[in-house]
Amino acid sequence: MIERMTTIADRATYDRAVQRFREARILLPTFAQMADPATVKPEVRASLTGVNPDAADARNLFRVHWYNDAARTGMVSVPAHVVLPEALTGVPSPIVVAFGDHFPMIHAHKVLAAYSCLVPRVVSGRFDPTRQRALWPSTGNYCRGGVAISRILGCRGVAILPAGMSEERFRWLEQWVVEPGDIIRTPGTESNVKEIYDACAALEKNSDNVILNQFCEFGNHLGHYAVTGPALGQVFTALQATDSSLRLAAFVSASGSAGTLGAGDWLKDRHGAKIVAVEALECPTMLYNGFGEHNIQGIGDKHIPFIHNVMNTDAAVAVTDRATDQLFVLFNDEAGRAVLTARGVRDTVLDALPHFGFSSICNVVAAIKTAKRLNLGAQDVIVTVATDGAVMYKSERPKLLQKHFGGACDRRKADDAFARHLLAADAEHVMLMGPVERDRVFNLGYFTWVEQQRVALPDFVARRDQQFWRDLRDLLPAWDAMIAEFNARTGLE
Repeated sequence: MIERMTTIADRATYDRAVQRFREARILLPTFAQMADPATVKPEVRASLTGVNPDAADARNLFRVHWYNDAARTGMVSVPAHVVLPEALTGVPSPIVVAFGDHFPMIHAHKVLAAYSCLVPRVVSGRFDPTRQRALWPSTGNYCRGGVAISRILGCRGVAILPAGMSEERFRWLEQWVVEPGDIIRTPGTESNVKEIYDACAALEKNSDNVILNQFCEFGNHLGHYAVTGPALGQVFTALQATDSSLRLAAFVSASGSAGTLGAGDWLKDRHGAKIVAVEALECPTMLYNGFGEHNIQGIGDKHIPFIHNVMNTDAAVAVTDRATDQLFVLFNDEAGRAVLTARGVRDTVLDALPHFGFSSICNVVAAIKTAKRLNLGAQDVIVTVATDGAVMYKSERPKLLQKHFGGACDRRKADDAFARHLLAADAEHVMLMGPVERDRVFNLGYFTWVEQQRVALPDFVARRDQQFWRDLRDLLPAWDAMIAEFNARTGLE
């Protein structure tokens, strides 16, 4: 289960990958370069000129970072973000949201996770792009990122996701997969992760299929630790430069695969930020060992991900999908925006709201609840991410209008949604995690990983110790050295 991937496992596989990349002229960025794209060689950056950021072009690998501009063709010095004011959130604490839809190909930051999971396998001779298929189990964005990275690296990518996810996800996949059969629809919706695992178990019997399970691939955690963490740190540093009294109080992120929570480990190490993990109230696994269905697409649950550093997590928050559903309409409806304007929300903030998909709104509501539970003030900054944007859920809007607004949203209904889910967001369903709470949540993972997925008990227990996670980070410079060596062998660097 825990592969270090710092040595060449199969030289013949490695050599075939080198040859494939040499012929296709595929150059790989290191994790250090994704964390600081200004360090990429000028000639490589220049080669991006004129390249469509949504094309299956290997040069777009050098856009897999947080520093893309709005067009995703240039770079900015500080990652794109918005600071949500008290007029919108009802709390004095600045809530800072970084935009994940500035990433290439899929308009979501999960393409970083996919790259982080597959590339270490390629450069260590553990994946053969000339014959093996990369299988990407997901509830939406990760499998899209995986299919994009697979296609760019010249191998077959297979998306495995619940059939009930948004139409936009499937339409995108249909344009990117090699064959229609490379989209595997499993039963259920967001909460049906076990069904995805079951499909993977059947497919894994074929040795040509390699499962890149985001819930247990430590590349997912490490990619966000190395790349997302410093990017969010740069956002905070830029804010602090204008007000030295600011402190980074918390990092909030919906759990999902727990990959993005790895950025919280970096922010806690550097800034002392508390780490807040978020889940759906309709399926409160961490808070109440609960179960259920919900519509916060992007945060699959009913289990504790193997790569979740539970013993370093400071709080768990549950958010109802009634809030995310209704606020999605509010943020994207003329009546809703009129209400926000009347409440004093500036145009610059209104213009940022289309960057928020369902899980992004969930993160914002959770940040509000965190601020209230921790009694945070105007100097206490909370940082979170907008994983993807509203464009991925346009087909959901008519359903939500019918379900929550009787078919149409007017000023009165919009005002009620604003007051109920933002201003009146409370500190209920917020669990501060001390030793007892951490142990309980950590132990809950046993049933998925040891009993169901056959992880060795010592490997499971090892993750309790923070030294395990510190040792994991030593893989990053080793992987970067292997990427550099692989590039050198292709003759492209």
